Amino acid sequence: MRQHAENPVDWYPWGDEAFARATAENRPVLLSVGYSSCHWCHVMAHESFEDPAIAGVMNERFVCVKVDREERPDIDAIYMQATLAMTGHGGWPMTVFLTPDARPFYAGTYFPPAPRQGMPGFPDLCRSIADAYRDRPLDVDHTATELVRRLGEGSGSSGATGETPPGLTDDALVGLARRFDPDQGGFGGAPKFPPALALEFLLRRVWRRPNDTHSQEMAELTLLRMANGGIHDQVGGGFHRYSVDAVWLVPHFEKMLYDNALLASVYALAWKVTGRERYQEVVQRTLDYLLREMRTPEGGFAAAQDADSPGGEGAFFVWTPGEIDELLSPEEAALARALWNVTREGNFEHATTILHIDTPMERIETDHGPNVGRLIDSARAKLYAARLERPAPARDDKVLTAWNGLAIAAFAQAGRLFARADYLAAANEAADLLLDRLVVEGRLMRTYSEGVAAHLGTLDDYASLCHGLLALYDATFEPARLVAARRLADEMVDRFVDPVGGGFFFTGSDAPTLIARTRELEDHPTPAGNSLAARVLLTVAALTGDTTLTEIADGALAIVRSDAARHPQAFGTALVAIDLLVQPGRQIAIVGDPAAPETTALLDAARRGSGPNDVVAVGRPDDAAATNACPLLADRPLVDGRPAAYVCDHFTCAAPVSSPTQLAALL
Repeated sequence: MRQHAENPVDWYPWGDEAFARATAENRPVLLSVGYSSCHWCHVMAHESFEDPAIAGVMNERFVCVKVDREERPDIDAIYMQATLAMTGHGGWPMTVFLTPDARPFYAGTYFPPAPRQGMPGFPDLCRSIADAYRDRPLDVDHTATELVRRLGEGSGSSGATGETPPGLTDDALVGLARRFDPDQGGFGGAPKFPPALALEFLLRRVWRRPNDTHSQEMAELTLLRMANGGIHDQVGGGFHRYSVDAVWLVPHFEKMLYDNALLASVYALAWKVTGRERYQEVVQRTLDYLLREMRTPEGGFAAAQDADSPGGEGAFFVWTPGEIDELLSPEEAALARALWNVTREGNFEHATTILHIDTPMERIETDHGPNVGRLIDSARAKLYAARLERPAPARDDKVLTAWNGLAIAAFAQAGRLFARADYLAAANEAADLLLDRLVVEGRLMRTYSEGVAAHLGTLDDYASLCHGLLALYDATFEPARLVAARRLADEMVDRFVDPVGGGFFFTGSDAPTLIARTRELEDHPTPAGNSLAARVLLTVAALTGDTTLTEIADGALAIVRSDAARHPQAFGTALVAIDLLVQPGRQIAIVGDPAAPETTALLDAARRGSGPNDVVAVGRPDDAAATNACPLLADRPLVDGRPAAYVCDHFTCAAPVSSPTQLAALL
């Protein structure tokens, strides 16, 4: 919104004022939806919205409304469905023409300022749309009415009944294998998006079934190709949004918080499953990037960094051989050119190189000696320092609840796995910010910017923050984190569940009324709210024994299970949740002082022996806060005054054990 403040277009925010004017003047509404780090949004803004002549056409014929899709995903979701229904494809910028009562009747994405490659020029399109609205009102009304009817049908229940087939996840694995690229990893061809959610599903299978070599091969090839590719910032850490090619080389250069949070989590899981140091390195460099470049002064994480920078798209990230030679010692420069494939011809615009790795490290070590690791670290530090002198991409500083919830989970998981107290501190600070500043009068909000929380939280916000808090509880066993997660889960059920058809709506029952109340069932870049909600409810149920939550989760997953089997790449979150439902894990309760060596020894044994669907709780039996937060710990005495572990299955527990060896054998 701030980026468009100086446009000659008379932009209105979404709200009553805009639609009241449209009604009073009988004008159609031109709705433009984008986001701050969107390259083509910037292109259309420069070409059309900043052009006084084109802006004049827009102002004369329409009431113009600008929406940030990240602040108002509810509006974006509805009109994206309409755009897909009308055109068969979607994306941003999204341009939708509405009647004064907000019904869509024509839509598209990017339009050039003059006719190009079969696309109409934007001012010509605006004139045609305005003329059609004036001259053919019955046709416009019919189109709008039919679209709203279709949107309403799409938001209804699937009517799915019965139990989830145990073999559904096996069928999904076959579907992923059919789409898998055996040369470069990932699923399908260009463009390639990081499939973090499908990879989590595969890695959790490997964790439980170490002989599932096919799942492991698909996951590991993808992870390694991405880590070595240009999509991975080899100097500063973190991942760009996606690769425009099939080999992970040339990225679309924006960096999104959600991608980096999800990828940090999945690389951490890969380390847990395989023990490969490369995965730990990727996790730590990704999270260190978030701490260094994306953290806000109050402890949250900013939404995104732009694709564009003042030097042009990608200019901030690319290098020439001359720059390498000037900045590094001869030994470092020779290694950098070999390791990251820096050539005179380059692989990007203007003979520049996007750094990437395609030479095995063993060959690099053979050619450059035993000090390769030290030289790489030194070269990377010098290049990063030099890059800081370049004009940098802009950062979108707004704090989004859902994306910060994913970041909290990533920092909590990595903090636990790698004993990084700074990661756990970052997770706690972000959680405190969200719980303190983004809960207003008992209602979780969507965004926080310049000290102000705004917009009612959607299902994604509730489910993602609950997910983050559960990961933080698993890392620290701080009762307050589980209490907050349980409270969010209960509020999510109260506000978002469809009491008739089951599952979850995207907006709460108290949200502003739009033309339809939709559901978000597929994973997009972020986990589908319906599936993530089911997953966190199953986890809360395992820790608390509340089987009602299990039933609600079952209803949510029933809506998507057939699609998850047929289109697994779009339902990774659902597949993880379905596996939790049909293969519920064990509950491991460890009673004792969490700081005592005997207790931590039991916890270490539990961590080593547990599976992906198991839950662990730790607390003193006389700690009312711990036992009230997690009933799994209640009424579990010490054994002869010593810490003890209780292993339960469906809340039926084996006899307690008090030695790590006994616990390992039991698990």
